[in-house]
Amino acid sequence: MFPIRRNRRLRTNEAIRSLVRETIIAPNDFLVPLFVVEGKGKKEEIASMPNYYRYSLDLLKDEVKLIWNLGLKSVLLFIKVDDVLKDNKGTEALNPNGLMQRAIKTVKDVCPGMLVMTDVALDPFSSYGHDGIVEGGKIINDATVEVLAEMSISHAQAGADFVAPSDMMDGRIIGIREGLDQSNFLDVGIMSYSAKYASAFYGPFRDALDSAPVDMIDVPKDKKTYQMDFANRDEAIRETEMDINEGADIVMVKPGLCYLDIVRDIKNSFEIPIAVYQVSGEYAMLKAAAEKGWLNHDAVMLEQVTSIKRAGADIIASYFAKDVVKLLNR
Repeated sequence: MFPIRRNRRLRTNEAIRSLVRETIIAPNDFLVPLFVVEGKGKKEEIASMPNYYRYSLDLLKDEVKLIWNLGLKSVLLFIKVDDVLKDNKGTEALNPNGLMQRAIKTVKDVCPGMLVMTDVALDPFSSYGHDGIVEGGKIINDATVEVLAEMSISHAQAGADFVAPSDMMDGRIIGIREGLDQSNFLDVGIMSYSAKYASAFYGPFRDALDSAPVDMIDVPKDKKTYQMDFANRDEAIRETEMDINEGADIVMVKPGLCYLDIVRDIKNSFEIPIAVYQVSGEYAMLKAAAEKGWLNHDAVMLEQVTSIKRAGADIIASYFAKDVVKLLNR
């Protein structure tokens, strides 16, 4: 007890603070989201995500090399689909020569050691902007799961190491796992978005992929019938447990900062790697505040990612990944 015990002795200077620090951020903590677009020579800044870009395949090669040289070893691929290729059943998602399939091959060709994860959901391919097939004003679950399983097999055939279903359909993990196994992709893993909340923080991401739900009669106006209610906590445990039992290798909580209680609950409940997605809205808020001079960008960025890891995340999917690693390497 005080005065024999003085906790401030362990805070006296940076050397001792570093020595006893409990949570250490390193390049291996990060999964880098990458946006891909058709064309050549394209590096398109996303208006609501300053300093973040969509890349055509030729420039994707350079970005992947840069990421690898920074010590970042894992990417999560998303594609922006031309409107003419969109329909209600995600037909283009199964095209063996589609943009996602070519993006996977591009990353593997330029950097074979890079771990490639792929987004599995219908919203980039949907004419309605939903993660599932729309019929009669509803999102149809089981028919969607069949397409997601086929999509996952297509990604595996192109060379993906992991598929990452972000749709929140019931039973999609077992459907995907059985599909992969039956196609002899026993080693392709599944990172499940197990606790994905219906969040207002996704806006800039939907700008990046033009994947927001459309405003039409007989089309649900939002994703609340499949993404989780942000007021719920226990439900996240149920969803995660089901995904683990169905064959998920990694589970994810999305978004990040407002849901760190969920991360800790899952960490305390299950022995499985946990990913957290620090989403586009979280990125955009800090960028905007820093531009105004209201926050110290680098200090807040590092505090945010540290809080995510401290809460229990093993993997952080973050648009800040490159910035963090550059900061750590100074």
